[in-house]
Amino acid sequence: MAGQPFPEYQLALLHLIFVIPSEMKRSVIKSRNLSLFLFFRVGTARDVSTPLDMTKALTAAFAAALMLLAAAYAQPTPTPATSPTSMPSESPSLTLSPSATLSPSATAPVSPTPSLSATPETARSVRISFVPPPLEGAISLGIYDQSGGLVRVLHQEAKVDEFTVGEDALLTKWDGKNDDGENLPTGKYRARGYLVGRLKVEDVGKVANAPPDFNAAATVQVKLMANPLAKDERPIISLTVGFDDENSFLQTADGLPLFTVGKQPKLARAAITKNSEKSVDVWQDDGAAVKQLRVSNVDKMMAFDCGDFELK
Repeated sequence: MAGQPFPEYQLALLHLIFVIPSEMKRSVIKSRNLSLFLFFRVGTARDVSTPLDMTKALTAAFAAALMLLAAAYAQPTPTPATSPTSMPSESPSLTLSPSATLSPSATAPVSPTPSLSATPETARSVRISFVPPPLEGAISLGIYDQSGGLVRVLHQEAKVDEFTVGEDALLTKWDGKNDDGENLPTGKYRARGYLVGRLKVEDVGKVANAPPDFNAAATVQVKLMANPLAKDERPIISLTVGFDDENSFLQTADGLPLFTVGKQPKLARAAITKNSEKSVDVWQDDGAAVKQLRVSNVDKMMAFDCGDFELK
């Protein structure tokens, strides 16, 4: 084929056919001359180099060369691959589609990591600031909706150093969720709370007398201290008693915990009665006995209001 190099073994065969026979022919001629010279010189008919044998050898070599050349031409000459898919061992590329290939040295594209959530949560954070009343104690703060219902206990009996101290107020944040961790709808909400002073708890002990009606939703009215920052009169709030797996506590009628009364696990029932203007009695029933606790200085509380804000 035009443009392709001639195979070296074929060149060798041509050399054997055309070059070597000519050299051998010249040798034969020289041998004949030498034979004639010896014949006339010595007078003998014997040919020293046997030209006939040399001719036969030349003929045999020529025939063998022709046979080798014919066998060489009979073998198919390897041709370069015309397409990347005809010889996979010589093709450095992997066919991806009729119009695109991927080189072995190319870096494979990284597949994007699928999202674990089709609707990611939007980060919601509301900053709340307030000036605490001038009273030493603990702070309970709640979030209320427009109807006045408590939707989140944001802080329960927290110390002042648990808040961020701003230039002229204490700061905290609300994530827009209720006590169950559920997102609340957008709209207006209000934050308000109480600073509870030093209340005193007295263990009256187990009682044999008939306790109050535990089934009644008992509340007591307590008049609190006036907050001079709010410039209001002494507010009156309704107190009740609540409990969980470990403690019993005083709380507002809408459910904001204010003060832990005692550590009493596995309570079955609890009730509250008013003992005086500044004290209340808490009754606890664990199923085995009824205990009476007296809480004094319940008027040592101040209310504060953080105002309305928008949850987006």
